[in-house]
Amino acid sequence: MYAIGVDIGGTKIAAGVVDENGVIVAKTRRRTAAEDSDSVDSAVVEVCQELIADHEIGAIGLAAPGFISSDQATVLLTPNLPWRDHPLRDKVAAQLGQDVKIVVENDANAAGWAEFQFGAGRDVEDMLLLTVGTGLGGALVVGGRLVRGAWGVAAEVGHMRVVPGGHPCGCGLRGCWEQYSSGNALVREARAAAEADPARAARLLELAGGKAKKITGPSVTAAATEGDPLAIELLAELGRWIGEGSASVAALLDPALVVIGGGVCAAGDLLLEPARAGFLSQLSARGFRPEAHLALASMGNDAGIVGAADLARHL
Repeated sequence: MYAIGVDIGGTKIAAGVVDENGVIVAKTRRRTAAEDSDSVDSAVVEVCQELIADHEIGAIGLAAPGFISSDQATVLLTPNLPWRDHPLRDKVAAQLGQDVKIVVENDANAAGWAEFQFGAGRDVEDMLLLTVGTGLGGALVVGGRLVRGAWGVAAEVGHMRVVPGGHPCGCGLRGCWEQYSSGNALVREARAAAEADPARAARLLELAGGKAKKITGPSVTAAATEGDPLAIELLAELGRWIGEGSASVAALLDPALVVIGGGVCAAGDLLLEPARAGFLSQLSARGFRPEAHLALASMGNDAGIVGAADLARHL
């Protein structure tokens, strides 16, 4: 029996029909208006209807950003959509009008489960996934089980405090890990460097049309792969923060593997090697314990679809 996975983002929805081996056999997508929650609900229904028309579906998994209720029905809070206590499962079920199981899951959890079942983590039982995008998402698998917590909001590792009184975070606190280990953090530091020393940032400014405020994460990665010293340094700093924070998680949960996903994965070893070095530099009792391996995610942009579908199928 097939399952549908729907990956809900701030500007687009991607959906697919997934078989039991994690293979996507059909895909579709829609653009959405992030400020209009009703249009997002309707787009979710539309992609499901399109896929159901041609396939026998046993379950639907909806991967949404933010905090998901423990009964996997409601989006409690999401930063990039106007959802507050939003009964996503019931709204979609009512519009869809199909007798099919629907499960709502955190998007990072869905991606993490896909990597655990079918990707970089398929050979381990304990794993941390980090999704390095606009913010920093996380997923934890312990003893082969996805950790959701008492109220469904576990693994929000991006909001561990790493710098007391540090940069303000959208969650309302300061110094959260995602303020130093995310695409936004990379762009913030790149733009600041370009403002402070335009000559050193010449390549970054060239890629941004001469304007520091136009520098993007992909342009930093592009410059770094060309060998630009500043871009390489910026990615190394991002990697260091990723690694050092991962060591703090290792002190608590002792994963065998840390999987790093998100757009920054395009930087490859320019990010991964500094992350490994940062991890080892802060690993407690180093030399007297096994060391977790750090690896790049292997499922790419399909991870959310595959993970959401698989979790819905097996719930």
